[in-house]
Amino acid sequence: MALTPFFKRGDLTSIFDSPLDRFFDPSAIFESGPSRQFAKDASAVANTRVDWVETPDAHVIKADLPGLSKEEIKIEIQDGNTLVLSGERKKESTQETDKWHRVERSYGCFLRKFRLPEDSKVEEINAKVDNGVLTINVPKSKETKPETRSINVA
Repeated sequence: MALTPFFKRGDLTSIFDSPLDRFFDPSAIFESGPSRQFAKDASAVANTRVDWVETPDAHVIKADLPGLSKEEIKIEIQDGNTLVLSGERKKESTQETDKWHRVERSYGCFLRKFRLPEDSKVEEINAKVDNGVLTINVPKSKETKPETRSINVA
């Protein structure tokens, strides 16, 4: 039941890549604002608030995704038991005549991964969005697996 945030950026190609790699890349020094991009990515992940509760019948994951429609949210199962929640908050278009006084809402891509327990029925997962809250319901299998088992020595 790991709850692990991952950063999603065009230059990161695997889960072993790190946004910190850009700080140690000499070519990144000449690009505009790598620390600003890192802060935006960190903010997008940090601002995707998630609750995970286990009930007798299911694992229920709720994510606050204000302003996102169901078309802007992507939910996948990877490697059989990893639930991947991703999407993108678009930056609002602005005009040159606009004068901003405060910018606190984050935008950009987000990606959250959850390693589901073995008792999860991944083929029966369902999700819905209501008032900016995504609810993912992961039913649990009724079969109980023994915690300990004996191994015969040949």
